[in-house]
Amino acid sequence: MIVANPIYDIVFKYLMEDERIARTILSALLKQEVVEVHMRNNEYNDKLSDNLSIYRIDFGATVIDSQGNRQTVLIEVQKTWVETEVLRFRKYLGFQYANASNMTGSGRSVHALPMVAIYLLGHKVGRIEAPVVYVNHQVRDYDDNVVANGMDDPFVESLTHNSIIVQIPRLHGNINNRLDKVLSIFDQSLQDGKGSHTIDIDADAYGEDSDMQPIIRRLEEAAADSFVRRKMDVEDEFFSVIKSRDAEIMVKDMQLAEKTVAIKEATEKLDKAVEELDKAEEQRAQAEEQRAQAEEQRAQAEEQRVQAEEQRAQAEEQRAQAEEQRAQAEEQRAQAEEQAQAEEQRAQAEEQRAQAEEQRAQAEEQRAQAVERTQQIMRNSVKAFLKQKMQVEDIANILGIDIATVQQIASE
Repeated sequence: MIVANPIYDIVFKYLMEDERIARTILSALLKQEVVEVHMRNNEYNDKLSDNLSIYRIDFGATVIDSQGNRQTVLIEVQKTWVETEVLRFRKYLGFQYANASNMTGSGRSVHALPMVAIYLLGHKVGRIEAPVVYVNHQVRDYDDNVVANGMDDPFVESLTHNSIIVQIPRLHGNINNRLDKVLSIFDQSLQDGKGSHTIDIDADAYGEDSDMQPIIRRLEEAAADSFVRRKMDVEDEFFSVIKSRDAEIMVKDMQLAEKTVAIKEATEKLDKAVEELDKAEEQRAQAEEQRAQAEEQRAQAEEQRVQAEEQRAQAEEQRAQAEEQRAQAEEQRAQAEEQAQAEEQRAQAEEQRAQAEEQRAQAEEQRAQAVERTQQIMRNSVKAFLKQKMQVEDIANILGIDIATVQQIASE
């Protein structure tokens, strides 16, 4: 039998407007007998959402619990074809929590009606494989024990709600219980191949079910209703626009992701360049410091060289004086040969010469030590610069020596 596809909002609304059908579907979902149900006015307006992307119906229902007690509950049914943000579902629930019409009682005994949120999703939720998921809250104490006493107080029910999530794509025609049978009309694998407006169901499978027969007849009527068919065409056009928009958004997201990656890579390169520049600046500062130290060492070496020159000059002067004294001694010796005391004077002169020679030797030794210290300082400076990977020519210029000397020290 060809019937209208209830995945369409207009068909679903057409179906749920029938009280008996609404009671049948809600009873199967709630796993409780719904004895009375009425559709409530929905004044919620989500200005940020598309008009058809989420379809909502609110019901007030009277149910009979497992103890046979009657209870009035608020049922929020939200149906969507496409994946949407959780925030939009939460915003609607927030509106219902704040809606004064969902309260009962008077004075200080005002409390909220118990609420059940039902989500009929045209897409899969993560890796959850179960077609229908029940999310029920439980009240527990600190030791994780279920609290039963005193739960007749409406305070807790006023602040929490249960949820039922139906993943329509995971309905594959396997009928194992009452709910599977009721939800089988949403099985999209039953599309008749002529489009998504209709599905081909086996009417004989529901022949003896007095609750399912009205549902099948209602869907058959919807398929023949021209107004319903036009509305389905409108929904098709709308979701075609959504798909085109989503494809455009996907392309833009990919382009944005590529640009983000490029910006990240450029930023990393820039950070690396800045880091290398900082390192180079640090090395330059170190080189400047070492150059200043080398200049200071060169100045000290120059000072020591000047002092050594002065000492050498003094030694030369002393040597000249000694030479002069030696000449005088020679002259005195010559005179002593003529005189009786010449030998004694010569001995004195020899003694003076020996003293002078000793002073000269000391001066020569001091000069040699000064030269050696100067050369050692020079070698240390050259080796220090070589460790810093400086060029031979730059070292020669800094220390004021020839390149051959630098190369000789480098080869030691």
